[in-house]
Amino acid sequence: MMSPSICWLCNMFRDGKNGIASKVSLEEVLQWSQSFEKLMATKYGPIIYKSYLKTEYSDENIDFWLTCERYKKIASQRKRTAVAQKLFNEYIQPQAPREINIDSPARESIIAKIQEPSQSCFDEVQKIVYLHMERDSYPRFLGSEIYQNLVHSLSARKDPLVSIKMKNNNLEDTVIITNF
Repeated sequence: MMSPSICWLCNMFRDGKNGIASKVSLEEVLQWSQSFEKLMATKYGPIIYKSYLKTEYSDENIDFWLTCERYKKIASQRKRTAVAQKLFNEYIQPQAPREINIDSPARESIIAKIQEPSQSCFDEVQKIVYLHMERDSYPRFLGSEIYQNLVHSLSARKDPLVSIKMKNNNLEDTVIITNF
């Protein structure tokens, strides 16, 4: 059971009428501690990690990274141009509402590339953000109460499963973590 000090997590992660239930095993959760890449390669790892980043007020990093992953799949040049401009306005321009931490040369590179954006125009900046998360937030995540309590609650069960429900199958929405 989650400790009362992170009960806000349970409240924040409400299930909607169209929620999708899935199970996360102790084995999978423990694999997240092997590498940041393993955490990000799973379906629910990024969701739990994003919840942690919200506690650090740095969830713009994972949001930017995930948006870049979706951006790479855009085939239409017109749509790509519109999304590139939105990414720039939201995350990259100085004083952006959710400004990510990148240096001036990286910012200038994006300014040049978004005039005619390719599917890979954000790759350099996306890699910088990924490295920030991997080196800075990820080690703290592994030591966090969120992660430690998840491991503990899964370890304490004979059948180590936790239900994670996502509203509308969307990372922008929230999930609920419960034992059953």
